Amino acid sequence: MQVKELMVRHIVAVSPEDSAASAAHLLHRYNIGSLPVMSADGRLRGIVTDRDIVTRCVAEEELPDTCRVRDIMTRSIVTVDEDADVQEAARRMRDGRVRRLPVLRGDLLVGMLSLGDLSRSHACDAEVSRALSEISRRG
Repeated sequence: MQVKELMVRHIVAVSPEDSAASAAHLLHRYNIGSLPVMSADGRLRGIVTDRDIVTRCVAEEELPDTCRVRDIMTRSIVTVDEDADVQEAARRMRDGRVRRLPVLRGDLLVGMLSLGDLSRSHACDAEVSRALSEISRRG
């Protein structure tokens, strides 16, 4: 099974210039834990997570309304191609210790894939279990 068969195509994203408060509102509204950060030209620049907002903005005593996503986002991004096998996606999640992957077609962001998406497919249960174990492991 390929990633494009499981990925979510509706992408909620923010720009690097958006505020942390704006990103937090979107995370809450859509009940998700991360947002892709897209530049004006449509390129993926990073990921901002609820944890990024808490640890890099709030805990640093920055104001979420003035703190910019570009200053708190994670820049090293683990991605997967839409034509990749779902087991490859699970391995990337495990190795990168991430729960969500931006899905690309060339340089274009076309979807998001989560561990939950993979687990619902039952296409790679053992790989998903290993990925979740690695992601959840401390240290």
